[in-house]
Amino acid sequence: MFETHQTIDLFINHSQQGSYFTVPFHMWEEVESLTLAYRYSRYAEELDWDITFESRQPVNIIDLGLIAPDGRQVGASGSDKSEVYIDEIRATPGYLPQKLVEGEWKIIVGAYKVEEQGVYVRYELRMVHKQVRLLKGDLHVHTLASDGVHTVEELAWKAKRNGLDFLAITDHNQVSTAGGMEHIAALVPGITLIPGIEWTHYQGHANFLGIDNPYDLPFMAKTPEEVKARFDSARERGALITVNHPFEPHVEFKFDLTSLPFDCLEVWNGPMREPNLKAVGMWHSWLVAGKKVPLCGGSDYHRDTPFIFLGGPTTCVYAMSAGPSEILAALKAGHSYLTFAPNGPSLEMTAGEAMLGDTVTLHQVKELQVCVDGLKAGDVVRVVTAQSGEVIFQAPEAGIFKGGYRMTAPGFARVEVLRAFLPGVPMLPALISNPIYFTE
Repeated sequence: MFETHQTIDLFINHSQQGSYFTVPFHMWEEVESLTLAYRYSRYAEELDWDITFESRQPVNIIDLGLIAPDGRQVGASGSDKSEVYIDEIRATPGYLPQKLVEGEWKIIVGAYKVEEQGVYVRYELRMVHKQVRLLKGDLHVHTLASDGVHTVEELAWKAKRNGLDFLAITDHNQVSTAGGMEHIAALVPGITLIPGIEWTHYQGHANFLGIDNPYDLPFMAKTPEEVKARFDSARERGALITVNHPFEPHVEFKFDLTSLPFDCLEVWNGPMREPNLKAVGMWHSWLVAGKKVPLCGGSDYHRDTPFIFLGGPTTCVYAMSAGPSEILAALKAGHSYLTFAPNGPSLEMTAGEAMLGDTVTLHQVKELQVCVDGLKAGDVVRVVTAQSGEVIFQAPEAGIFKGGYRMTAPGFARVEVLRAFLPGVPMLPALISNPIYFTE
């Protein structure tokens, strides 16, 4: 983990008592978290021969606060806290969780009480920089705010027990669920909660992820123009938009996808079955036609059933941090793959420096490197291109596969792992990846 440390020493004169001022510092690019600590001589010491007595009456009281580059107050804690922490998900009480943007930040110094000789204050800043890591989550989940049976907090704990790192709350046409997520995130360490809404219409469903309120008007839409207005509003407000389960019986997506803005196609909804296979087929035809649309998946979880569970399927993303914005950015970039469960196979796939979702030039990089862990005996690993689906390995036993695949023509390459989940049942996908794209 890469860290940047900075120390700021400040002397406050007695004449500054009762005043406020600021001390600037620079926040570097791609910082994931900030820890700000400060210390000073708060209490007087009285010496009597060999005895040291520390008074409990403070002679110095220095208040603390923080301002972002845009001038917003990030937090204030008086003199009660000697250290504060901030990242996009969590923050010390009194401070706001947020994405830490590059620029000039300011420490608020409140010289409430300063002794006659003045006081030295030392500020110590620890910035943890972002780095790519693999995170597992579920992008399609319902609570009792719509037709689920669990609260957000219950689902967060359930996600943690299931081995997930993030969870998108996507109740039907419901924006009230987003409230209190910061509080819940603090109660359930290690889980990132992403606000969202499943826009639900009789002719199709879509997730608007990353924002609390995607539109001002009610969700109802009667005409294609009104539908587009809801999508446009969500896009303008920064939502990542997924088109959900396009072939699911009774909720097929019947609107014209060429006229609507969206970022990802949900090809895997709940257990793998025919509607999902049709969605994968449509998505593949888009890739062949040169349309770069990342895949995504979600359990559509409402309650436990014999075949539906939280994280079934699991969306695995290579993100720069566990913050919601970085997870969504990774999804939009296609830096992800799907597995049937949190403990399903894992994938690393590169072409030179490129990873899932990236584009490389064929004359510079032709070799695809594939590493699949968590294979079971009989599992099939295949590389799918515009021209073919070629089996490159069949596992003789449980283990890990590492191998290469040479591209012979421009296009794309993606990986599938097929597994016979039950005796006598045809193989079904246990993993489906986004592609790496190869240009001329």
